[in-house]
Amino acid sequence: VADVYPLAPLQEGLLFHHLLADGGEDTYVMPTVLEFDSRERLDAFTDALQQVVDRHDTFRTGIVWEGLREPVQVVWRNAQLPVVELELDPCGAEPVEQLLAAGGLSMDLGRAPLLGLHVVAAPGNRWLVLLRIHHLVQDHTTLELLLREVRAVLAGRAAELPEPVPFRAFVGQARAGLDSGKHETFFANLLGDVTEPTAPYGLVDARGDGLDSIQARRDLALDLEARLREVAQKLGASPATVMHVAWARVLAAVSGRDDVVFGTVLFGRMNAGAGSEVPGPFMNTLPVRLRVDETTVVAAVAAMRGQLAGLVEHEYAPLALAQQASGVPGDTPLFTSLLNYRHNVVLSRGIADVSDGIGVVFARERTNYALTMAVDDDGEGLGLTVDAVAPVDADAVAALMDTATESLVVALEEALAGGEDRLLSGVAVLGAAERRRLLVEWNDTA
Repeated sequence: VADVYPLAPLQEGLLFHHLLADGGEDTYVMPTVLEFDSRERLDAFTDALQQVVDRHDTFRTGIVWEGLREPVQVVWRNAQLPVVELELDPCGAEPVEQLLAAGGLSMDLGRAPLLGLHVVAAPGNRWLVLLRIHHLVQDHTTLELLLREVRAVLAGRAAELPEPVPFRAFVGQARAGLDSGKHETFFANLLGDVTEPTAPYGLVDARGDGLDSIQARRDLALDLEARLREVAQKLGASPATVMHVAWARVLAAVSGRDDVVFGTVLFGRMNAGAGSEVPGPFMNTLPVRLRVDETTVVAAVAAMRGQLAGLVEHEYAPLALAQQASGVPGDTPLFTSLLNYRHNVVLSRGIADVSDGIGVVFARERTNYALTMAVDDDGEGLGLTVDAVAPVDADAVAALMDTATESLVVALEEALAGGEDRLLSGVAVLGAAERRRLLVEWNDTA
């Protein structure tokens, strides 16, 4: 053992959900399947990954809680990257499906490292590798840092990498905020009079594993994307703020509520200082709230901008604390939908940049939320990705968000031009096709 210290607040929440899963399928294991064009390239990648694991205490960490007053993370001095060799069944399913099934989604949290490889030789002189990493030790930025360091090792530049910063420094900073009472006050003011969950389509299960979710994607029209950025700039807000307001309008429609609460994903490194370059789980999910029925579109953007700015000051607060500050019963989730506005590099692009001859053949994030809306912003366009569990139609939700975004931008443009500042509840969510399906096709009794 090299070190022992408590969990960060976010890690406590992840561990809680892991224990709810009873050690079975774990929502927080991220699987990615890579393809290599030779065994030599695979072995070089594995060696480089082991060197990165050796560098950072985050990757040499296991979680221990049984028999202890509180959970702790135990940093091992040496943690050998597990590499499991498999053989394909020639009569079985597709190679990627066999690999995912063999690797599974459960991990022994007490054993470091909380990442590992499953390797199989595939037809065509290819090698497939399942890379599994638990969210207790990583987020998107961590994955980018890991790949950047693997690239440096493969290029012979390992000596140029900076001295690693211990994760314990961030943990102390994150836990310090729990003792001040500021988190409780903020969320009590925000959520104290919320007594019912915001459940799109009536779905109140927030303990799923995401395996049965259906994904749909669509891109916003380039003209709409440009107009959205323009109105956001004129209002002194970000495109992310405007998209949060659009999602609130959609949720009001599909949940039958005028006062909506949903989760938003925080980067988690805004107040991290030196921790901004530390591998580990910094991203967090916290609630935002908007009253759709009594707020104009301009006021809604201003309110959301202020609320998101306030959340940054509480980005290390556990979601359970926010839930307890509300009036929603403890056994009922505060919300079951999530919006994630992402600026991150596409995973396949990041892997491909590591070395020639490496590609991504499968990458899928999963959450325990019934409905998630991801907005991907690459600086040139905006894409919508919806993950929804049955019976929700993911394509229909994407269409609602597309229509609501355009309607919201039109309303904001009119208000900025001196016209009426319309109520947010008046922003349309049904396009022409959806309206015809609802009013005509579904009412065709013949």
